Amino acid sequence: MTPRFADIAPATPDRDGLAQRYAALHARLDRGDRTAALADWDTLRREYDTWSALVHLRFAQDTTDPAAKQARDYADALAPEATELEVGMKRRLLADQTAVAAIVGAHAVRLWESDVTTFDPAIKPDLEEEAKLGARYTELLAGAKIPFRGETLNLSGLGPYAESPDRATRHDAEQARWSFFAENAAELDQLFDALVRVRHRMARTLGLPDYTPLGYRRLRRVDYGPADVARYRAQVQAHVVPLVARELEARRAIHGWDRLRFWDEALIDPAGNPAPIGGHDELVAAAQTMFDRLHPALGRFYAMMRDGGLLDLKNRPGKAGGGFCTSFPSAGVPFIFANFNGTQADVGVFTHEMGHAFQNWESRHQPNVDYLWPTMESAEIHSMSLEFLTYPEIGLLVGDAAAERFRRMHLIGDLAFLPYGVCVDHFQHAVYAAPDATPADRHRMWQTLERQYMPWTDYGDLAYPAMGGRWQAKPHIYGSPFYYIDYTLALCCAMQFWVRARRDPSAAMETYVALCARGGSAPFQDLVRSAGLVSPFADGALADVVTEAAAVLGI
Repeated sequence: MTPRFADIAPATPDRDGLAQRYAALHARLDRGDRTAALADWDTLRREYDTWSALVHLRFAQDTTDPAAKQARDYADALAPEATELEVGMKRRLLADQTAVAAIVGAHAVRLWESDVTTFDPAIKPDLEEEAKLGARYTELLAGAKIPFRGETLNLSGLGPYAESPDRATRHDAEQARWSFFAENAAELDQLFDALVRVRHRMARTLGLPDYTPLGYRRLRRVDYGPADVARYRAQVQAHVVPLVARELEARRAIHGWDRLRFWDEALIDPAGNPAPIGGHDELVAAAQTMFDRLHPALGRFYAMMRDGGLLDLKNRPGKAGGGFCTSFPSAGVPFIFANFNGTQADVGVFTHEMGHAFQNWESRHQPNVDYLWPTMESAEIHSMSLEFLTYPEIGLLVGDAAAERFRRMHLIGDLAFLPYGVCVDHFQHAVYAAPDATPADRHRMWQTLERQYMPWTDYGDLAYPAMGGRWQAKPHIYGSPFYYIDYTLALCCAMQFWVRARRDPSAAMETYVALCARGGSAPFQDLVRSAGLVSPFADGALADVVTEAAAVLGI
């Protein structure tokens, strides 16, 4: 029987208890009982990951709850201790790679080889400091109380106004949003400066020149590096930036605006961005029919998520912003977190996180915990592809009359996202290559790169983003360095699924389900090839999908 969320109650571990369990594992290895030791270790890691995921989820659900904050602080303090024990086990197992690979698989061994280079006991205080700084950023943004036209809103609550068909409303919403960031500029700069310095210090302690190689290793990127990513960014600049510029100019002309301002970019559809058919309850109910029609496995899975209380989708005060999917490997189930606000973004984040969750569910039978999730760029293929694969039934969520408008809006939005996504990545490479830069230097870095990848951006009288502060609204830059390029790499693959589904939706869906079941059993480019997709790093990978998109959009 699949567990309900309310029944997931893992025991809280402590340093001594973990040390004792690891000592027992090493004793088993001493006796030559490698297979049993590996099985017990896998169970231990699942239990620890389940507890850690639940603690961090509870904090995200209410960042104002003192008990949740205390539990997260405890988890963040324990994490370096648990990592030390885990890395010690991996180092021991790597001494006999051939025998271990026969049990857990060659890819797991390759992941461990990368993992052991990312930790040393000397960096434990830095890891704890990094976690605390990240938690403070989350708290700061989640606690936003923004006055707007007689209401007090959080950042998610501004969303509907930022997409309003009324241009003045959009402007005022962005003005209110960026006023919050301007008011907190000093702390935002201080937090990020501290994060850059602590990450650089960890890298140097580990014998690396700067944080970039450590960041790649922490993301377990074993089959590509910064040079590959730089070539991909160049593809985006060559093939996507001109297309987005043409689309934005066409949009400006349709609306009759003298200039396209930043607050105009969110309004993609001239008739107003299609919104969901209703609120939270209507959307959740309609999604069951949609997933039932798309694939039986998706329908069964979604019903399990609904019935098990494994969805938290409503926006509320004190809740962390954004959306994510986490999982509880001991229970064998994922969990979806989001902040519905009545805009088209609700549909996007819902289908996106469902893709993550479905992959985790389909790969739950993978032989070890390292394979339950793939690396991030592979994981984002599952999420972003499902956004496209729901196209045939999307009318159930936005209404049949608006379905084609939604599909067009979504495609345009994804194309426009690519230049922004690679800009975020290029910015992070620049930041960690210059760890002694001042906050003002970093704002100038962003301005320079923004002009390179998004030359159309015109902030008008929005002073804070105009001075290079836009990046501070992106949580990934603070909490998950170098992660953001993963969305753009995955989008290149997801759009290939879209092209396939236009010709044979059933075959595309079957290939997608099979890819989900592979989980993280192979590195990124191997998983891409296994689905018959072209690696984003290959020449022309973006050119073909961009050509198809331009033809469909007529731009």
